This record gives sequence, structure tokens and C-alpha cells, in this order.
Amino acid sequence: MTELDTAQWRGRFFEDMRVGDVFRSRLGRTVEQTDNAWFTLLTLNTNQVHFNDEFARDTEFGRPLVNSCFTLSLVVGLSVPDTSENAVANLGWDAITMPNPVFAGDTLWAESEVLSRRESQSRPTQGIIGIRTRGINQRGETVVEYRRTFLIYKRTAAQAADRFPTPLSPWAV
Repeated sequence: MTELDTAQWRGRFFEDMRVGDVFRSRLGRTVEQTDNAWFTLLTLNTNQVHFNDEFARDTEFGRPLVNSCFTLSLVVGLSVPDTSENAVANLGWDAITMPNPVFAGDTLWAESEVLSRRESQSRPTQGIIGIRTRGINQRGETVVEYRRTFLIYKRTAAQAADRFPTPLSPWAV
């Protein structure tokens, strides 16, 4: 992997990715029942297993399941600082699996591996990266796994410029 300037860290660009690189999220995130209820209601998902304790108690899980789309979204978000913070757009998703359930109180982390990398033929300041990512809970169980392809900026792209404003005055303290 390319040596990164951590003093000016702005996320990874196309040049920073190599096939075989593995990135693990620095942060984990504990899922709360409030997250699950809000996401379920915001997306108009009417499956009661996500928000009705009495209904969920009578299922094989015995308690509310976290909405699988929330699980996917959370793991994608956990992976973004390592993989696609400088992405232009997602190009595709493939082979999404949910091998284990997620419940309120579970903490998730993301692990991603670069599977493919190529320059864009039509966009000289961008490249295409293919990764696989999995969400892992506090017990080490994989709860979601998928492949994703995205278009990402190169360091030469105008959008990659450092946008931090130049201070108008010197430090005062």
C-alpha cells in the first residue's frame, strides 16, 4: 500500500488501493433498539419482527430482529473511512448475505478486502475498485457479507483538493 500522509489525511484515493489490501474499521458501533425502530419506521417496513416485542417473542428468535437493511447500511458506513470516503458513486452491489441475525445490543465492525482495481477508461481522474466487505459482531460472527464496486477519485482529481480554509489570523492561544 502507498504510504499515506496522515497529517493531511483525507481518506484513501484510487492510488492507495491494491488488490489484496484488507481494511478493518477503527470503530465499532453498538446497535440500539431505537436505531432499529426508527430505521424500520422510516423505511415503512411493516414486518412486526422488527418493532413488536410481543410478536417477536413468539418467533424462533424470541426477540426483535434488527432490520437487515439497517445492518447492511451500518456496515457500509463503518467501511467508508477505509474504502470509499472519496468515491464518486457506487456502481454495483452483489452477493449480499446475512448469515447470522443482529439484535439490539450487538456491536458491529467492518472488514473489507480489495478484490479488483482498474483505471476508468472514460474518466481519467477516476478509477474503479471492487471490494468485499463483511460485518462482524462482538462474538466474531459474520452478520452480513457483500461485494461492492465503486468509482473513486484519483489524487489528481479537482475534487481531491484539500478544502481546508486558510486561517486569516495566527493562533491566539
